[in-house]
Amino acid sequence: MRLVIFLNYTYILKCADGTFYTGWTNDLDRRLAAHNAGKGGKYTRSHRPVSLAYFETFETREEAMRREVQIKQLTRAQKLELIEAQ
Repeated sequence: MRLVIFLNYTYILKCADGTFYTGWTNDLDRRLAAHNAGKGGKYTRSHRPVSLAYFETFETREEAMRREVQIKQLTRAQKLELIEAQ
């Protein structure tokens, strides 16, 4: 019997122009590739390339989604502090 654990991620991307994009996913590598291919969020399509600046893991998507909302409410300075503290 094989145990498969699915993780959910809340992440911050740094865009080519220095802005940040926050989202959540259950496959971080696939989602980053999608953003860089122009198939991710609408915002990142015109701000490519993007790089992963920060992420957190969660057991459920609900937790990841809640954290996404919290991070989106932070100021840019607070997001930078979060990234630098990692």
